[in-house]
Amino acid sequence: MAKMTSAYANKLLKQLGEDKEFWSDKENNSCLYTAAVGETPVVPDYNYSEVTATIAEIDRKICVIKHAINLANVTSQIQVGKETMTVDTVLVAMAQKNKRKTFLDYLRKQQPKMRKELQAYNMRNTTPEYQYINYDLDQIKQEYEKVTAEIMDMQLALDKHNQTFEFEIPL
Repeated sequence: MAKMTSAYANKLLKQLGEDKEFWSDKENNSCLYTAAVGETPVVPDYNYSEVTATIAEIDRKICVIKHAINLANVTSQIQVGKETMTVDTVLVAMAQKNKRKTFLDYLRKQQPKMRKELQAYNMRNTTPEYQYINYDLDQIKQEYEKVTAEIMDMQLALDKHNQTFEFEIPL
């Protein structure tokens, strides 16, 4: 058993991913070799059983660590503002709020009145067309700031949790 934080576990996952990539590259580059007729071949250092076992062990560790992170995320609760939420709920809510923030950002960048460009199919009509917003721009700006602050609160609570909360991983 190893005890670690989510932040450390994610760094370990990255390292394991790099190790797996090393061994996979070694296998891809060493499993075949070319030699001319009459030439003494230069045979790369490659042992199928060793490489396969090493990659399988790395994959096993990745599965165990990801499962432990997932388990910690669905059982650990953190305080976000006045609300207590599980980590997995915070992650889902942050994704939802980020999507909403993107749309609010689009809305807040619109001009109250804007002339529309003439379309190729509408070149005969020379009457200018205008596009108008159908909402209160100040309200959108306030909502954007509110959603941005909520995302920041969630991210800070999540960062603190990921750096301090330890859980066990059965490596």
